[in-house]
Amino acid sequence: MDNENLAELLFPDIKNKPCYYEEKYPERELPEKAEVTRIGPSPTGFIHLGNLYSAMAGERLAHRSGGVFYLRIEDTDNKRKVDGAVESVISSLDYFDIRFDEGAEVERQAGSVSYGPFYQRQRAEIYQTYVKELVRKGLAYPCFCSEEDLNSIRKVQTDEKLDIGYYGKWAKCRCLSCEEAAEKIKSGAPYSMRLRSAGQPGNTIKFRDEIMGEISLPENMMDVVILKSDGIPTYHFAHAVDDHLMRTTTVIRGCEWLPSVPIHVELFNVLGFRRPKYAHTAQLMKMEDNKKRKLSKRKDPELSLGYYRELGYHAEAVRVYLMTILNSNFEEWYQKNPGVPIEEFNFSLKKMGVSGILFDLQKLDDISADIISSKEREEVYEYFLNWMKTYKPESVPVYFADPEKMGRIMDLCMGVGQKRRRKDFINCIQMFGFLSYFFDEIFEPEYDFEKYESMTEIIREFKDTYDYNDDSSAWFSKLKLIADKFGYASDMKAYKQNPEQYKGNVSHVAEIIRVAVTGRKNTPDLWTIMQILGTESCSKRLDMAIDHLAG
Repeated sequence: MDNENLAELLFPDIKNKPCYYEEKYPERELPEKAEVTRIGPSPTGFIHLGNLYSAMAGERLAHRSGGVFYLRIEDTDNKRKVDGAVESVISSLDYFDIRFDEGAEVERQAGSVSYGPFYQRQRAEIYQTYVKELVRKGLAYPCFCSEEDLNSIRKVQTDEKLDIGYYGKWAKCRCLSCEEAAEKIKSGAPYSMRLRSAGQPGNTIKFRDEIMGEISLPENMMDVVILKSDGIPTYHFAHAVDDHLMRTTTVIRGCEWLPSVPIHVELFNVLGFRRPKYAHTAQLMKMEDNKKRKLSKRKDPELSLGYYRELGYHAEAVRVYLMTILNSNFEEWYQKNPGVPIEEFNFSLKKMGVSGILFDLQKLDDISADIISSKEREEVYEYFLNWMKTYKPESVPVYFADPEKMGRIMDLCMGVGQKRRRKDFINCIQMFGFLSYFFDEIFEPEYDFEKYESMTEIIREFKDTYDYNDDSSAWFSKLKLIADKFGYASDMKAYKQNPEQYKGNVSHVAEIIRVAVTGRKNTPDLWTIMQILGTESCSKRLDMAIDHLAG
């Protein structure tokens, strides 16, 4: 029994050789220096900010160079698969305007050759073909160790404070002869396939990371599993085969994958593949107790992309914010080029941070407010309505029963027609609360009145003199008369000269009426608000405020 016969015994149904797939998936016909990048999420149901961060980097690198960006679903671990997770991943990436040229569930393809399938479990035959070839060359072997055997090895290594893994004298199946291995296979013993590593303790590998620069790491010496007992590869082996056959040029992924590079380098070498470039992104961090720490799936809801959709952040705002932390020179470019699509920015891996990157929700809020304020009212209307239909469907009949009214509210709160746009809106959940006082059905006044004199009398006088048909000038003139009547200064100049002579000034009178009508101290133009609400609603609210003050 030799390696050739052992390979046939292990993979009797595999008839193709690697050259078949090399011809089936040829080098891509792309412009010189065009990049082929990808994102490879697993179908676990959780896609996080780091995925989007890497996806944006990959998409920008590919499309700025005239290349291809594709989606691959890395579903080799069937135990972690969650129903509907793939749809959730695609939906989330689509929401944030990540566009793929090809890949899983992508109808259009970048060229005449299809490099799929893009689900790894559908590519089992391809992986087995390459493992069979490694067995022929004596570079891979079957391992019959049980979970109990491996746990026993791990315990001894832990007790003796040795490197944990399957290597050297601990790799018991590595020394089996072809005949011994064949006998076990014929007896029905379960097995996985392992790489026969040529790595040696103390050796190092050096490579240039496209983001982090020159890196030196210990050479891989582990006989890692490359094919599990069910015939499906491990992530490491699938990554090497797929990135080669899909002709990936640069792998962009989180820095948590750095320790895996030695394994991947060895796999590319033994398979005879040209290695792609690697670009490992820095960790996303947050401030806590004046210290930076890594964003945590368990502690930080903002790590999940679902968080931004549920709160209704505008997708463009999230993209723009991520670009500010992706490239150090983006923010200056963005400020100098208002209205220019961010796709015009000359994205570069060399401008990405190499240490922990601070994620700042307040800065995201500021960017979001800027972006929403720059939109046409109709677009913001549809954006808010669509979010409401998904996350607050029971309130749609309240907020959108009268489209004209909601349009007027939007115009007011955005400052449409004014010299400078207002920036009252941050995201949909904030808009939902911010606009609630416009609707009597859900009006819950906070009544945060300051302790001014004669407030009840002022509100009552205002109610008795209010006329819906008054324009803003006439409305304010009446407010000044009320101020004078109750000892408040209607002339701000006079008030500033002798404040001690007055109970307050006309702005304080306006504040009393504002709180009475809206339940809040800070709102857009009060006259316009009352025009939108109408006489009946305003009258009821003024009565409510009087009752509140009397109680």
